[in-house]
Amino acid sequence: MALTVAVQMDPIQAIRIAGDTTFALLLEAQARGHRLLYYTPDRLSLQGRLVTARVEPLTVRDVEGAHASLGPIERIDLAEADVVLMRQDPPFDMAYITATHILERLHPRTLVVNNPAEVRNAPEKLFVLDFPELMPPTLITRDKAEIEEFRREHGTIAMKPLHGHGGAAVFRVSETDPNFGSMFDLFAATFREQWVVQRVLDKITEGDKRIILVDGEPMGAINRVPALNDIRSNMVRGGAAAASDLTEREREICAAIGPELRRRGLILVGIDVIDGHLTEINVTSPTGIRAIRRLGGPDLAVAVWDAIEGRVGRST
Repeated sequence: MALTVAVQMDPIQAIRIAGDTTFALLLEAQARGHRLLYYTPDRLSLQGRLVTARVEPLTVRDVEGAHASLGPIERIDLAEADVVLMRQDPPFDMAYITATHILERLHPRTLVVNNPAEVRNAPEKLFVLDFPELMPPTLITRDKAEIEEFRREHGTIAMKPLHGHGGAAVFRVSETDPNFGSMFDLFAATFREQWVVQRVLDKITEGDKRIILVDGEPMGAINRVPALNDIRSNMVRGGAAAASDLTEREREICAAIGPELRRRGLILVGIDVIDGHLTEINVTSPTGIRAIRRLGGPDLAVAVWDAIEGRVGRST
């Protein structure tokens, strides 16, 4: 069954295809004979009940620098698409939230992946707190006294923006770090919302595992090891990826959260686990599929499209 698939993403000409999960999804969709339509979030519009986008027909090739060919722009009713992939990168700001409100008007008649209402309702560093028993001690606050008390109790902490991404602005602060006051002032001036304060896990130097779940089931993983003199394991921050299997503890974590992911219609999810502790549940535009494949793991784009086609098949 050939589907019409619209993908809402960042400018496709600028992506780095070797590590881009959206590109992997597009390659697999094209291989299955699905029609691809591309647009950026700024081309999404709502007029009355009509959700439209100015789209370009898209052909993809796994060739760096010549990876995308686009046809002429046309304005379409997105309700005519079978699937919309919401794949623009964070930050999870008001623009992102607005896009979820607009796309929610299509779903589930047109399947939006991931479910836009649940993307909005499951901010990655807040949703994870539905499972505190799986996490390291974590505080969401912008209250200095609360942070100081947390630091006295837990020692070295990490501070990071609540709606940050890609490892940006993640700081390690010891119990007696003289820079804490300045760090607090910087965060208070930069971020209006609360931020995340978390006990540092010493074994972060051994890796931060990204596990991909498809329709609530763990399908593959990579272990990301921080660069020397950095606590951030994100590959965009210099972390190195290695193939990895799941431990028994990590399977327990996946089994605990999987039913809720399925209930919310979160088909493609990436979770982060450090030393057996769940730290994030990434639902906006999770990555890792191409890295898992490159390191000898399965092609998870196949599993994602099997799940999407199954959903579309049940609704038609």
